[in-house]
Amino acid sequence: MLPLEWYAVVFGVAVLVTALATWPAISLATRIGYVDIPKDRKVHAKTTPYGGGAAMFVGFCVAMVVASVLPGLSPVFRGSSEALGVLLAGAAVFIVGLVDDFRDMSAPAKMAGQVLAASILYFAGATMYQFHIPLTKQFIVLSPSIIPLITALWVIALTNAVNLIDGLDGLATGIVAIGSAALALYGLKLQGLGLLPKSNIGPLLAIIACGICLGFLPFNFHPAKIFMGDAGALFLGLLLAAATMVIGGRTPPASGVTYFFFAPLFLPFFILGIPLVDMVMAFIRRTAKGTGFSTADKDHIHHRLLRLGHGHRRAVLILWGWTAILSSLVLMPLIEPRLNRFVPFAAVVAGLGLVGLFWPSRKADEPEEPERDVTSVASSAP
Repeated sequence: MLPLEWYAVVFGVAVLVTALATWPAISLATRIGYVDIPKDRKVHAKTTPYGGGAAMFVGFCVAMVVASVLPGLSPVFRGSSEALGVLLAGAAVFIVGLVDDFRDMSAPAKMAGQVLAASILYFAGATMYQFHIPLTKQFIVLSPSIIPLITALWVIALTNAVNLIDGLDGLATGIVAIGSAALALYGLKLQGLGLLPKSNIGPLLAIIACGICLGFLPFNFHPAKIFMGDAGALFLGLLLAAATMVIGGRTPPASGVTYFFFAPLFLPFFILGIPLVDMVMAFIRRTAKGTGFSTADKDHIHHRLLRLGHGHRRAVLILWGWTAILSSLVLMPLIEPRLNRFVPFAAVVAGLGLVGLFWPSRKADEPEEPERDVTSVASSAP
């Protein structure tokens, strides 16, 4: 079998196992009271079980076990502790999210769990070592003293970005599915060109992340039968953090290549453009109001779309579309290498358009009319 066929097998396993695990997750979560009860800052009116994060974690574990026994993927696991490190780090943030779903944790406690997960990745070697400054010839090798800090910041940023955008049925699930698919294609392209070794675990993590999202999505799309909770959102953010670090932070310097190969660490800013913009806007908004970053509100991008009159499903589809546009910028050079030069300009235009469209206005700060739709919110994300 060709390498892509081995990856396809793992992808199929991730989709199937996650879908099969979601059914008992719904029943078990309902039975033990692991549910999301409607509150003032949420837009759903019906108690909905959590447990989607557990189903995705099961799907990930099974897919990794299958991958480890496939001959074509043996270089990823041979003589490396990265796979085990990602599994343990994922388990750490999953448990943190699980506890937070049952009883709200303080922001410092949640961050401590994220730092713990980042530390596991660092000691397992699943982190970045170097990066290139885009549009320059400067290639920087990170010193051992700075790598733990960068790893922690990267994990904290991406886990919180995914968690914050997890506010409508299927929104975060679809965004991560689109973004991880783009990341997987990017990493596999680098491997095909010999710029990334076959032993790099990044493409495998991205493909599995996409698979578990697609397996869960039919149950999570509006009206959702189950939510992923913070357990699922933090876990997906961890997978994306690990995948982007081992792909973007391992690409060696090469002559005759352009932006596509020189800015891999900018990948999250493309494939997770929506969550990251939302996170930055939330930080600015809450700082201006004098509240803490962990203070919940209803001024996220998805809330603004609802207030603009879009229905629940339409709002989700709009944000999926923006994610697809931003992710396509990563894949443009796969189609035509000469498009490299246009990627930075297109990214700036897309980013400014996104911020301009959803930046809080005076009207948005006015008291809103009561919701007429019966809508759902995925997890307890602020």
